[in-house]
Amino acid sequence: MKTTIEISDELGREAKAHAARENITLRELFERGVRMAIKADQENSGFVLRDGSVGGHGLQPEFQGADWARLREAVYEGRGG
Repeated sequence: MKTTIEISDELGREAKAHAARENITLRELFERGVRMAIKADQENSGFVLRDGSVGGHGLQPEFQGADWARLREAVYEGRGG
């Protein structure tokens, strides 16, 4: 397929220089880039928050059923203000 794309002058210069350093054509460089973008989009299943738990046994008994105000009070206890 033959098509025309419009890119910034700066990106065009960088692409030409990169292709020359890699001893490939601009066509090869753009095809590689498009393939990489498509693959990345297909593999992207969204953000996954890693498990940051520390292996405890849940809330201490005095905080079972406590509201956020009580938890916050305990966190800042003895830290001024």
